[in-house]
Amino acid sequence: MAALLKALRLLGEESRLRILRLVSREELSVAELQDILGMAQSRISMQLSQLKQAGLVEVRRAGQKSLYRLVAQPETESVVREVLSRSAAEIRDARADDEGLELVLRRRKDTLRSYFDELAGRFGKSYVPGRSWKGMAEMLLKLLPPLVIADLGAGEGTVGMMLAQRATRVIAVDSSEKMVEYGRSVAQRNGVENLEYCLGDLEDLPVADEEVDLALLHQSLHHALHPQKAVDEAWRILRPGGRIVILDLLKHGFEEARDLYADVWLGFSQVELIGFLRDAKFGAPDVSIVHRESETPHFETVLALGTK
Repeated sequence: MAALLKALRLLGEESRLRILRLVSREELSVAELQDILGMAQSRISMQLSQLKQAGLVEVRRAGQKSLYRLVAQPETESVVREVLSRSAAEIRDARADDEGLELVLRRRKDTLRSYFDELAGRFGKSYVPGRSWKGMAEMLLKLLPPLVIADLGAGEGTVGMMLAQRATRVIAVDSSEKMVEYGRSVAQRNGVENLEYCLGDLEDLPVADEEVDLALLHQSLHHALHPQKAVDEAWRILRPGGRIVILDLLKHGFEEARDLYADVWLGFSQVELIGFLRDAKFGAPDVSIVHRESETPHFETVLALGTK
C-alpha cells in the first residue's frame, strides 16, 4: 500500500505525469525530454530522480547517454497504466508532447538526413565541373508548377526574383520602405513584370483572401512580433489546397542575434512551429531540420510545411 500511495502522490504533479507519459512509450534521454517539454534540464533531472526512487522509471546506459523508461511494478502497474491512459484528456500540453515525441523519434531514424548533412558540408568545397548550388536551385525551380506565390518578409527580393522565373505571379511583401524600393528597382531593371513589391506587415498583409497558392516565410518569421498572427495571415491569403512554407532558425541561445540581425525571436522549436500551423488550421504539418552550421554559434535551419 505504501508504494501505491507514493506513486499516486507523484502522479498528482503534472510535469512528472507528462514525463511518465513519454517514457512509457519510448526510452528517452534528459536532452530529448528537454526538447519535447521545453523544461530546464535541472527540473527534468529532479523529476526523473523522484520517479526512479519510487520505482516508476528505470535508467539504461547506451554509450554516453542515459535512457529512461517506465518500469512495471506489480503493486502499482494497473493504477499507473490507468492514470496514464486517462491523462491525455486532462493535460493541456499532451498533444504537443506527443508531437514532440514523434519529432524526436523521427530525428533518431533520420540517417538519410545525416548523410545529406555531411554531403552538404562538402558540397562546393571541392571543384566538380557543372555542379553548383545555383544550378541545383534553378533545376528545382523548373519543377514547380505555375503558381501565385506570396514571398512574405521578402527583403531585397533575391528569392522572389528566382521564384518569378517560374511563377505566374509573385507578391513580395516587406515592412521596410527602402527594401520595397530596392526590390522594385531590381525587378524593373531586369524586366521582371510578374514580381509585385508591396509595403506591408507580416501580421496585416496587403493581400486579398484566398489570393495565392503558396505562402513563403523565408527567414522572416523570427522578425514578427506575434508569429502566430503572421501564420494566421498566411492561412487567410491562401486558397484551399494552398501551402505554407516556413524556413527559419531552430531555437537557439545566441542572444547577440537580437542586436546583430534585429531578431525578435531566437528561432523556434519544431514543436512550436507545429503548434503555429495547427492553431492556424493548417493540415498535414511537416517539420524537419534541414541544415546545421559547423561554425559557432552552430545555427540550425528548420523547414515547416502545411496545407490549407
